[in-house]
Amino acid sequence: MNTPIWLKPVILGVVIGAVTATTVGFSWGGWVTGGKADKMANKLSHNNVIAALVLVCVEKSRTDTLRANKLATIRETSAYQRRGALMETGWATLPGSETADRDLAEACLAELKLDKS
Repeated sequence: MNTPIWLKPVILGVVIGAVTATTVGFSWGGWVTGGKADKMANKLSHNNVIAALVLVCVEKSRTDTLRANKLATIRETSAYQRRGALMETGWATLPGSETADRDLAEACLAELKLDKS
């Protein structure tokens, strides 16, 4: 089979172009694999759910009859143990759930602004 002389540079150009486009697309173009896109979507949806549920946590804290005692207990604990103390109050426990949510407790602590009150 006789191949034309011009075919080799065309094939080489296509291969180099494809490699360059792929490299530039994944490094600078913002392209991601399907797995990474799933992780990003799950993280974004989790963060949005937590942001929406912070209002539930704050409302639970406002309507709690032992609010002052529980806030004092949380303030007395060290900064890195406050999330656990808030989880023990039950404010970060979602309706229908048995255990408190760690991320919700962290967001609720930020919303309560214990250091500033």
